[in-house]
Amino acid sequence: MNERDALLRAVKVFHTFAWVTIESCMLYVLVAGIRKRSDRRAGIAAAVVSMEVLVFAGNGFHCPLTAVARDLGDSSGSVTDIYLPQWLAKNLPAIHVPLIIAAVVLHWRNISARKAADRNIAQVVDAAGAARSLPAT
Repeated sequence: MNERDALLRAVKVFHTFAWVTIESCMLYVLVAGIRKRSDRRAGIAAAVVSMEVLVFAGNGFHCPLTAVARDLGDSSGSVTDIYLPQWLAKNLPAIHVPLIIAAVVLHWRNISARKAADRNIAQVVDAAGAARSLPAT
């Protein structure tokens, strides 16, 4: 194995590691949304997914490692051909768009419900405070 092949393999291994990390974050965001846990951890995982989306979109909806793989001699420029099934690699964007939309909707629902509950609690506290300040008859 020459140096270029070793570098190409390293790029593909790095891509696979990044992909598994991002997919884990996506799964966590979805599960947290379903379980109504819109917390700091879900926010951090969502930030990881968001950064991936921004990098992907900013690169013309192509993985930025594609050019690196091509420069290292991969004729397809693919970084997914060895470590991901071909059908999955080709359909990742189509799979992720509905998942991202679902995660946004779930967390929006959770945050909206939390804000409504906080408003109701504040109203109850205000009413209780006003009732205590009334003179006794």
